[in-house]
Amino acid sequence: MDNPTRIPISVIREQSPISRPTEVAAIVKEFLPVNGREAFIVLYLDTRHRLLSQPYIASIGTLNSCPVHPREVFKPAILLSAAAIIVAHNHPSGDCKPSGDDLKLTKRLSEAGTLLGISLLDHLVVADESEEYISIRESGWPE
Repeated sequence: MDNPTRIPISVIREQSPISRPTEVAAIVKEFLPVNGREAFIVLYLDTRHRLLSQPYIASIGTLNSCPVHPREVFKPAILLSAAAIIVAHNHPSGDCKPSGDDLKLTKRLSEAGTLLGISLLDHLVVADESEEYISIRESGWPE
């Protein structure tokens, strides 16, 4: 987490696939900054949905926003030959409800992934300092 723009280079092979949002939330919580700022984290997965690398912090924002561009999310995915990604970000306020901007970003990333042949499996919004999260996939994808 020392350099948020560094492409993940430590390739790993997690033995068990990630299959539930609770697993994603647990992984993401370990990589969230503790300074009350939003962070956008990406998990890169192989065809069996196993982690290919350490989670990647694609962006660190402010108290209530975190600018993210698809280019920053998918560049490491291409370099790692990822088949799928899961993205997550935190809300320092503690309210997990996805904002309109969160839903727009989810749609944009899903469309970009479709063009690249890299599936966006889910987008989680996690609350700081609690175990709460919302899976946008489980809540219904934005139209």
